[in-house]
Amino acid sequence: MQETWTFDLQTSQISDTSLFDVLKTKKNELGIFLSYYFKKDGAVAENVVLDRLPTFLSQTSGFFHLHFDLIFFNACLNIHEQEKEEMKITFELDRKAKTIILTGPYWPSREMDEI
Repeated sequence: MQETWTFDLQTSQISDTSLFDVLKTKKNELGIFLSYYFKKDGAVAENVVLDRLPTFLSQTSGFFHLHFDLIFFNACLNIHEQEKEEMKITFELDRKAKTIILTGPYWPSREMDEI
């Protein structure tokens, strides 16, 4: 499993600080994006924080790290736990379409075991 998410940008001129500002305003959407990775565990991602400027590897791509709280909640089992997590996210800027495509890590899904 590898998740991707696309955000619209206001301008095609993006620097590390302007990308940092855009991602800070998309805090809730980033939480939804990260939650896809933990849905099988019954957890959601909240309080997403981008604490450092993104690292550009080229003019249009790079990576950054997101820190977030992973919340496990199940009323039937009386579970409400919280853990701190971090995930590396890569990005690709499409200046013509004024979008940024975020790609999370690849987590292979386990196939059914043979009997």
